[in-house]
Amino acid sequence: MNYSDLEESIKARRTVYPISFSGNKAPKSIIEKMLELANWAPTHLRTEPWRFKVFSDLGLVSLLDECKDQYVKNVPAQKFNITKLDRFEKHKSSVSHIVAIVVKISGKVPEFEEMAATAMAVQNMWLYLSNTNRYGGYWSTPQYLMNEDFNKCLNLNRDEKFLGLFYVGELKDNAKLTKGNRSNWREKVEFIKTS
Repeated sequence: MNYSDLEESIKARRTVYPISFSGNKAPKSIIEKMLELANWAPTHLRTEPWRFKVFSDLGLVSLLDECKDQYVKNVPAQKFNITKLDRFEKHKSSVSHIVAIVVKISGKVPEFEEMAATAMAVQNMWLYLSNTNRYGGYWSTPQYLMNEDFNKCLNLNRDEKFLGLFYVGELKDNAKLTKGNRSNWREKVEFIKTS
């Protein structure tokens, strides 16, 4: 891969929402390669803090049922939206896999470094899926799942934290991916010289 390919790969990465998934299952080889590449994220003191729990088939259905229960239990009435429950049902037939993103806190480095390393692992997953030109991903971080009950559902240890769900699916033939848009990078950078 040359630098222009890398640049295009980074710029082409997109969030792909489950509504754009076909419902076809991603082959095991795609999921395994995605997770292998996630494992190459940078990691301070080589703590490799990322942990992934991959749900498919009946496991995916059970997870989405738990998400529905958590939504009903934890979302206040003024924010409750019944269409969200319908979306969970639709995900059962459109999403191929759901990956629970977890960080294992080692205590050897500041916690934010291990969270950042885990986010970089997810970025690797996203870049890989984007480069297949056939599969996509969506990282969801719903607050109603950030609780002890859901941690128990995921069977997390005390030193592990849930960071969200990563939905994986095959793109529909007619899926329209959004065009990337960023403001000028120079507006976010300050060059500092001391001489």
